[in-house]
Amino acid sequence: MTMINHLADARSVEPYGYDDLFRFMSMMTGDEKHSDAAKSTLDAIWTLYDRVLHVDPLDLEHPNRDRFYLSKGHGPMAFYAVLAAKGFLDPALLPEFATSTSILGHHPDRRRVPGVEISSGSLGQGLALGVGASLGIGLSQRAGRVFVLVGDGELDEGSNHEAIAVAGRLGIGRLTAIVVDNDSAHHGWPGGIAARFSVEGWDTAVVDGRDHDAMFDAFTVAHPDRPLAVVARVGRKA
Repeated sequence: MTMINHLADARSVEPYGYDDLFRFMSMMTGDEKHSDAAKSTLDAIWTLYDRVLHVDPLDLEHPNRDRFYLSKGHGPMAFYAVLAAKGFLDPALLPEFATSTSILGHHPDRRRVPGVEISSGSLGQGLALGVGASLGIGLSQRAGRVFVLVGDGELDEGSNHEAIAVAGRLGIGRLTAIVVDNDSAHHGWPGGIAARFSVEGWDTAVVDGRDHDAMFDAFTVAHPDRPLAVVARVGRKA
């Protein structure tokens, strides 16, 4: 079966909204230990796909599309729910989540799931991939932006600190990092998460990770010569 068979035809399906996401997530069982981790990302991912990203489910390979990288790849139910609501996936696939025949695994697979840009799950990889993709898009003189969602605990991985330093020193303006902060980091950072980015030359914002308007304003602020880090606070979750 080819990837296109899994696409929901956005021209014919009934439109879905934010309230449908909870029903979609309830259809996916078998990974309950990561349900809180998924819920912590839901509002940020919805805000991106509903109001920010330039991406078309009927033209997945458009060269000028925006890219969304879910670096926090464990607990992808929220991501799958948003993809279904926005026409990338047929919602009928959701109850098959995590079964042996499903395309929807415990970690998203870019080779199998329409709209998934990177296969993720090993924490600490997504931001570095976002740096490389941003540089590549710039060299090709295309218009796409790169948004990478990481967890606050994931920032304990040293690879992220290298990516933060490189992106800031190079002034990669098409790159945005969204840090979903649910107080799961073991070590923390003097002055807070935003300070870790700003000291390396990033623009930063700290917002309520459940406030869609606040996140939209933060995600869309102009930052042509500096990468942007938005810390989305959601309270303690898994």
